[in-house]
Amino acid sequence: MDDKVKSRDHMGEHGRDRGANQGEGDYRSARSYDAHVGRTAESGQVEKKAREAEKAIEGKEGDELRRAEEMGKRHSHGEDPQIHQKKK
Repeated sequence: MDDKVKSRDHMGEHGRDRGANQGEGDYRSARSYDAHVGRTAESGQVEKKAREAEKAIEGKEGDELRRAEEMGKRHSHGEDPQIHQKKK
């Protein structure tokens, strides 16, 4: 087997390593995020974390946090319409 064929055995489409970051929307990151959100929700600390965030925004790091939020919004495709749907 020549070296080119051998090197493609562990590579995905376009020669990318299958284990590498898949980019925006990759399943591994989504699963990790969902797991962290679930653990946070189950911990009973959501209200505490919300108060901490509010204090941070009102405090000395508020300007930096607002700039970061604006930067993130520039890359956004808008609000997820499912957020405002009534649950059945």
